[in-house]
Amino acid sequence: MTANGFFSALLVGLIVGGLGRLVVPGRQAIGCLMTLLLGIVGAVAGSAIAHAADVHYWLLVLACQVAVAAVGVAVVAGALHRRRV
Repeated sequence: MTANGFFSALLVGLIVGGLGRLVVPGRQAIGCLMTLLLGIVGAVAGSAIAHAADVHYWLLVLACQVAVAAVGVAVVAGALHRRRV
């Protein structure tokens, strides 16, 4: 992966992770680094799911990426909440 691709993945991951956190209601006790990691995972997994479903329209791909990231945020925030209680 080139440096340009690496920074692009970080930027897209940050945006998708931030949108994923906005979609999940309530307050999440996860940091910026976890949001970035969940955004990158959501972007990669969401793209794979969208392309497997033969969706190539960029807005639908973005919606799929954000949905996967939101599920990841909800799961991680829920797991951290249960552990802290």
